[in-house]
Parts: sequence; structure tokens; C-alpha cells
Amino acid sequence: MSTDTPGAGPEADKRRIPVFFLSDSTGLTAEAMGNALLVQFPDLKFDRTTIPFISNPEEAHQIVQEIDDLVEAGEGPLVFSTAVDRDIRSQLVECRAPIIDLFETHMEKVENALGVCSSSLRSQLHGVGNMDSYYRRMQAIEFAIEHDDGQSLRALEKADVILVAPSRCGKTPTSMFLALQHGLFVANYPLVDEDFETDHLPRPLKDLGPKLFGLISSPERLAAVREERRQGSRYASLQQVNFELSSARRLFQKNNIPVVDSSAKSVEEMSAIILQRLAHRTHH
Repeated sequence: MSTDTPGAGPEADKRRIPVFFLSDSTGLTAEAMGNALLVQFPDLKFDRTTIPFISNPEEAHQIVQEIDDLVEAGEGPLVFSTAVDRDIRSQLVECRAPIIDLFETHMEKVENALGVCSSSLRSQLHGVGNMDSYYRRMQAIEFAIEHDDGQSLRALEKADVILVAPSRCGKTPTSMFLALQHGLFVANYPLVDEDFETDHLPRPLKDLGPKLFGLISSPERLAAVREERRQGSRYASLQQVNFELSSARRLFQKNNIPVVDSSAKSVEEMSAIILQRLAHRTHH
């Protein structure tokens, strides 16, 4: 169970809106889809609560009663649900609060389009599901950890993607996301001052061009991130940051490495761009 609140304007200070993400599995889909809608209301404050693994209709009924108590108290809660089990879902929809059933909303259209009824199986999206896919993801995570920040160059040629960037441009979180969510073997390599002495790729990367993706950031953003880590250091100075970013851009351009700017993009957005470009390479 977790709580998170975005920034908001003066109007939102009057109250915080309780939001519930309900699921009979992990709740990750309810959170992702619900938050994608809530982010469109930046001037409101939300108290987010996730309740995963609702196992039976009795438990669902108890949760509904708790939410109905908030309705009775005038709290005005909002509910997002991705429950798959029909009996659990039938309890949840009795809730007196507005409920956005993200599963039921679209399933009938999908069934009509495919001409078959759904199986209503839980735990397929974020569960173990296909064992081959699960093991692939676990191996990808191990690979990403071993090859994080240039710690190991062993079997670097096995990487599907190698992220190259100056320090603190988002290499590690993007590597882990691609590994966990997509089962990609991702290494990341930090660029340091010595790598900028020429426009040639660092020796460990020189034969791996098609796997490389460059990450950059804005000077102000990168300096701020580094300042949090090493306050008042040369490493965090705007002069050093400008030098590294301009040198990295030149290196990427010289070696035809595609670039993703991390300064205003989430890990999910950066990963989507990388996946799109990988798919384009595969088909050409």
C-alpha cells in the first residue's frame, strides 16, 4: 500500500482526493493506467493507495465498505480497478465512489474483435506467465547489474543494447527498465574525460556500433543532479557538465550513434524510443 502526491496549485490546497488502485494481481497496470489519467490534472492533489492481490469476493466487499465510508464522510474518493476475476469485479463495482473499471471497459470490444470470450485468468501480465519469458527477464536483470556503469566488459557482445553517456544521464534506470519489462540484455558504459580526447569510440565499444545508444541531458538538469551527489565539486560544475555534454554529442554524431535526451523524458519514454529504433533497425 503506497501514497504519492504530485505538485498542485493553490486551489488544490483545499483538499486531497483519495485515489484507490485495486487489483486481483500486482496492481501495476491499475497504477500505470490510472496515473496516466491523473497526471492530466496537475493542479489537484491526490492521496494514492494501491491494494493488490484481492483474493476473493469477501475481501473485495470489505474494501468496498472502507471506500464507501470515505464517501459517507464526504472525502470524494476515486477508484481505478483492473480486477480480472468476475466475482471480485462484481463486488468492486458496487462501490459508491466513481469507479473506472479499466478491464471491463475494453474487454467486450476485444472479445468482439477476436470472436472469442476471454479466459479471465489472473496474474498473466505481471506474473510469471510464460516461463521462457520469465527466465529471459531474470537473466536480463543479472546481465544489467553485472554490466552497470562499465563494471564488467565480459561478454559485452551479447548485449542487445549498450547505453553510452556521461555520468548521471539516466543509464542505470533505463537499463533496468528495459531488462525487467522487456527482457533485453542491456549494458551501460560511462563516458569520462579520457574518452573525449579523440572522436573515436572507447576501445571496448569500437566494434559494437549497431548496439549503441547515446544518452544526454541539459546542462542545467545534469548539473543539478550531480550537485545532489557531490555538492560544490568540479564534477557538478556547469563548466564540466557543458564540456562533457558537448563532447558526448560530438562523439555520438561522429560515430552515427542515435541519441535520446533524458532531461525531459521519463524512463518509460526513453525506453519506448529505444525500442522503436531497435525495431526500425531490425526491419531495415
